[in-house]
Amino acid sequence: MNQWPDGWTDSSRGREGRGRGAPRPDPTRVMPHTSAPGVPPQTRGPGQGSQHGSNYDPGYGRGQGRDGYDAGHGQPPGGYDSGYSEGQVYGGGRGGTGAPQRGAGPRPDWRRRFKWGLITLVVVVLAWSVGTYFWADSKLRREVDLSIVEDRPEGGDGTNYLIVGSDSREGMTAEDRKELHTGGPTDQGRTDSIMILHVGDNGNTMISLPRDSDVEVPSYTGSESGKHYPAQGRRTKINATYAEDGPALLVRTVEHNTGLKIDHYAEIGFGGFAKIVDAVGGVEMDIPRDIKDNKSGADFKKGKQTLDGRQALAFVRTRYALPGSDLDRTKNQQKFLSALANQAATPSTVLNPFKLYPTMGAGLDTLKVDKDMSLWNVASMFWAMKGVSGGDGKSMNMPIAGTAPNGNLQWDKAKVKQLVDQLNNDEKVTVTSDR
Repeated sequence: MNQWPDGWTDSSRGREGRGRGAPRPDPTRVMPHTSAPGVPPQTRGPGQGSQHGSNYDPGYGRGQGRDGYDAGHGQPPGGYDSGYSEGQVYGGGRGGTGAPQRGAGPRPDWRRRFKWGLITLVVVVLAWSVGTYFWADSKLRREVDLSIVEDRPEGGDGTNYLIVGSDSREGMTAEDRKELHTGGPTDQGRTDSIMILHVGDNGNTMISLPRDSDVEVPSYTGSESGKHYPAQGRRTKINATYAEDGPALLVRTVEHNTGLKIDHYAEIGFGGFAKIVDAVGGVEMDIPRDIKDNKSGADFKKGKQTLDGRQALAFVRTRYALPGSDLDRTKNQQKFLSALANQAATPSTVLNPFKLYPTMGAGLDTLKVDKDMSLWNVASMFWAMKGVSGGDGKSMNMPIAGTAPNGNLQWDKAKVKQLVDQLNNDEKVTVTSDR
């Protein structure tokens, strides 16, 4: 019995297995080969498989030999071309041809990276600056109330600072007092230096008021007692008024005897002064002569040298070893304070947090100022002192006329009036301290 499907016979089955004896396919049904423009057709040699597999052949499985099916059907010599490429991707890459390069990616956007890097830097600097400002502002000791000062003169142009170096031993141990030659343990004594610093548009002026200056003590209200003390025509050394009732009476006395309004007050004691000098790494000074003073502890040879905190304090306090006594000492004090301000403002200090914060901390912890003084005012005062040392301004003593009957230094009233007028009008100071 014939077991093949309808229409199939043993003879036809035999023909399907004989390859070349099988009917040839209709040439009109052969699919044309296509390829991308400009790319030659891909061919394969005998025995090569297409991209579908290693030995795939469209005629395999229908009883046709691979070589027999390809021969004579218009295929390229050597084998069948299925129209698939050997791993190429047409239309890829630049220009539409060629395979993509391995590892290639988008180029980094350096402009964008720079922009965000700059923004990050600005944010960090701003945050650091704001944080430093509030930290420093919180350390200011606003303890002096100038609102209780009576009968104040009219203010002029510019800003006037009264800068005081006191012999206060506040915060100093017995060992500190011994090392710095400061004497007893009193917290508030007398002023060791008094200066008026005028900051204006026509140059800054630093004027030292010798501690032995003869002044009249005006009426005043006690800073702690609140009691009113009327004027009695009493005259004394100017530094004695600080010992009598502190900063408020000192400001009142300076204003009464000069007619110049004091806008801000700043004071630093012995211990704070020495700490600031040590924090900046010492201050270089050119000492004009050999100095030896047992009372201040000064022992210097002539010439340039770097003074540490202890030596600096001895230098600015030296009085009895100088030929001009108090007048020469005030000149040394001005010279040193200007040098200290200049040293503290160097990039090695300002841009180095390990020096900047100790320096600011040492100064602000011991700096006593008036209640209306801002950190901006402190910076303005500091830069003005630095400017004087750089030649942008003038430093001088209060003009002296001679010695008063009580042995104190008497001011030249005519010159003092002219000086105050120039400061109030913010004019270039032409008055000198020469007699």
